[in-house]
Amino acid sequence: MSNHEKAPEPTVFQIAKAVMSAFIGIRKKSDLENDAANLKPAHVIIGGLIGAMLFVVSILLLVKIVVK
Repeated sequence: MSNHEKAPEPTVFQIAKAVMSAFIGIRKKSDLENDAANLKPAHVIIGGLIGAMLFVVSILLLVKIVVK
């Protein structure tokens, strides 16, 4: 890739897939290499924070439903 070519921005789905597979701990080597080439650290950090918030909220809702 030359300096004039710009890598395409990753989609929300690609970021979510990378974050969820990191949460679970299951990755293909090819997916890891692809993500390392295309994702910026800011994408991963923001995706991780959103994923963590969704996880906490879903656990809280589940506990609230079970306790009722």
